[in-house]
Amino acid sequence: MKQGKKYVDSAKLIDSTKAYDANEALDLVCQTAKAKFDETVELHVRLGVDSRHADQQVRGAVVLPNGTGKTVRTLVFAKGEKIQAAIDAGSDFVADDDTVKKITDGWMDFDVVIATPDMMGVVGRLGKVLGPRGLMPNPKAGTVTPDVAKAVADAKAGKIEYRLDKSNIIHCPIGKASFGKEKLEENFNALMDAIVKAKPAAAKGAYLKSCTVSSTMGPGVKVNTAKYGV
Repeated sequence: MKQGKKYVDSAKLIDSTKAYDANEALDLVCQTAKAKFDETVELHVRLGVDSRHADQQVRGAVVLPNGTGKTVRTLVFAKGEKIQAAIDAGSDFVADDDTVKKITDGWMDFDVVIATPDMMGVVGRLGKVLGPRGLMPNPKAGTVTPDVAKAVADAKAGKIEYRLDKSNIIHCPIGKASFGKEKLEENFNALMDAIVKAKPAAAKGAYLKSCTVSSTMGPGVKVNTAKYGV
């Protein structure tokens, strides 16, 4: 596969055989983010678990200290006084009687869906639409909660959800290249700490198999995870 000149030049700065400390790896990611837009920096972690087993699932959410650099649009499903709480918290949308049909018909102008427990019967009808897009509310992610105001505030502040894919890898954004290595490292550490704490009791052997950081258009940089001891 032929790579672009910027990518090739960036790759020359990286020793592909080396696992760098996080601060050094993120510094390299910032140096190699050469696109004309502010590239997103992503973390990719391969775990020593088997996502086919229910007792080895890894899923949760964490508020990144410096946010994601992205404007997050929230949609809240709630009843009664919780509707006003969501509005007061700054939610972009609050569901009404027509929302389910709008979503079924293709409306997707939101990034996070939050629901109170008593509204999950309604939201459940949207499972086939929201599920594949990773938008289905979930208690483990804090998006099924009676405290919709906090959920909205957390989402706006940079809360992200992490979970395994079918290859036992977690892919998550940790900010923008413009953040600089210090802010990115703070976000990196917050996410890694959450992933380590979420280690299933059923996991055997090495938990953190590999870890890579990269910008949207840049090459991957391997990160040394020895300090986590898992």
